[in-house]
Amino acid sequence: MKLALVLPGGVDRSGEFRVIPAFLALIERLARKHDVHVFVLHQEPAPNRWELVGAQIHNIGDGWTRLRAIAAIRAEHRRSPFDLVHAIFSGSCSFIAVTAAKLLGLPSVVHIAGGELVALHEIGYGGRRKWKGRLREALILRGADVVTAASAPIIDSLNTLGLEATRVPLGVDLHTWPPLAPRRRLAKQAQLIHVASINRVKDQPTLLRALAVLAREGLEFQLDIVGVDTLQGEMQALADQLGLQEHIRFLGFKTQRELRPLMEAADLLVMSSMHEAGPLVLLEAAVTGVPAVGTAVGHLAEWQPSAALAVPAGDSAAMAKAIRCVLEDEALRLRLAGEAQCRAVQEDADCTARLFEALYQQLRKA
Repeated sequence: MKLALVLPGGVDRSGEFRVIPAFLALIERLARKHDVHVFVLHQEPAPNRWELVGAQIHNIGDGWTRLRAIAAIRAEHRRSPFDLVHAIFSGSCSFIAVTAAKLLGLPSVVHIAGGELVALHEIGYGGRRKWKGRLREALILRGADVVTAASAPIIDSLNTLGLEATRVPLGVDLHTWPPLAPRRRLAKQAQLIHVASINRVKDQPTLLRALAVLAREGLEFQLDIVGVDTLQGEMQALADQLGLQEHIRFLGFKTQRELRPLMEAADLLVMSSMHEAGPLVLLEAAVTGVPAVGTAVGHLAEWQPSAALAVPAGDSAAMAKAIRCVLEDEALRLRLAGEAQCRAVQEDADCTARLFEALYQQLRKA
């Protein structure tokens, strides 16, 4: 088959920086069997084209991006016809994919991978905050032949809107991120890790306030925060204000190769997001044998209580209690790690590719 994938970004020509590992893993697997063309909206400011993991990358660039992306898909279709168009993320990506598919008489797939279905007005986040966004999503998602999402909470949100959807988790590439068996804690000081961009939706203040409670109670811990800082030092200032200077390292962005040893050294992943469709880092931690405590979103909501501990979003007291619970019960920590790893390994990148390919074949026969 010839496939058109529409992505917002995550496919930098370096293959290492400004990439989304789950995207690369999926593209590489699809490209083994199919002719894959990725239409990426904003990887670089200017239009360009390159090859990556066996696929052709068409960078659309800035300025009239949606119209030019549709035109680019149609132009490539004239050179050699596509079999279907697949958007990962809704919003602009789904608009482009579904519109292009309709114009070309092709089936379309839309995968919900972010905040397309939420309205978090207090932080200005989500695709349903304004009536235009709600109308666009209603029309576009109903125009897609298949809608998928990574986790059960997103499927439930789609069902609430009257949309049928199929669960397809974006899994970990076990070749580049191999499994490591859960390990017993050896040091008294707990090693925690948080991997996420520092931004409003990841809600690091809830995590920091939970850790401040634990520090006052005398818990010995060190936290590594890995991710790009989009808030210009706000979280570092809050950490200082809460007296956490000696407990936290802000490490900034790390490549997958740089992240791996940090993850292997961790006893617990901690996540405080107000919304997640996944997240992939939970799966990466699980594959590495590291359990998680976090807010009840995405896979964390699916996995609790047997493969993760989850608390209500924004509840720092509950998060502090859950972190302490796991760190003070080694048998529980190892049980969570083992069950989480089983789930993450079963739904790896190979599984993701198989599930999408099965959907493609169904659409092709329809």
